[in-house]
Amino acid sequence: IAESVMEAMGGQEAWNNTRHLSWTFFGGRQHHWDKWTGNIRIATPAGQNRQGQPTPATLVLMNINTREGRAWADGEEVSGERLAQMIEGGWRAWVNDSYWLVMPYKLLDPGVNLAYKGEDIMADDREADVLEMTFESVGVTPQNRDLVYVARDSGLVEQWSYFQNREATEPGFTMPWASWQRFGNIMIATDHGRGMDWNIAVHDSLPDAVYTDPDWQQ
Repeated sequence: IAESVMEAMGGQEAWNNTRHLSWTFFGGRQHHWDKWTGNIRIATPAGQNRQGQPTPATLVLMNINTREGRAWADGEEVSGERLAQMIEGGWRAWVNDSYWLVMPYKLLDPGVNLAYKGEDIMADDREADVLEMTFESVGVTPQNRDLVYVARDSGLVEQWSYFQNREATEPGFTMPWASWQRFGNIMIATDHGRGMDWNIAVHDSLPDAVYTDPDWQQ
């Protein structure tokens, strides 16, 4: 089933040959990701934390493989402990946000355990095969568990239930994974609930400045 999902999305070769992805995570963090080099650019607008305190606009330019890079807060470059914190935060943000974007491409990744959980009916009354994903020492939260619903009619992942830990019996949430569109040679779902435009794009090439110049403008 996982292999058929990959084919329905364009195939492994098309995914491997896709180089640059950009998207905005739920209207907040703006990502640019060079899949081939591991370079990323994450721009986060100023806002508020959960306690209602103001947070600065930030920019992180880094490599997810080496976890090295540079960072800025309200336009001022940071260093030392603050830089280390922002690099770690940038990596964690990329892990989370890229998973929301391309999770179906990761079904067969090393460290992912798949189990078939049978048939079920999705929220829109369509039939689906249900795959369970658990993880071995990968990502930021390997204790999570996911149920992935592969629609029988489309062959694509079209619903997702998230469990904070493997023992949980009720999901933290169930979200659509819907409105699939073609970007370049691959398919990506554009609707993850909450009615927000993710501004997804695939690029064959981007200027080096995207990943090196804090003043680069899209």
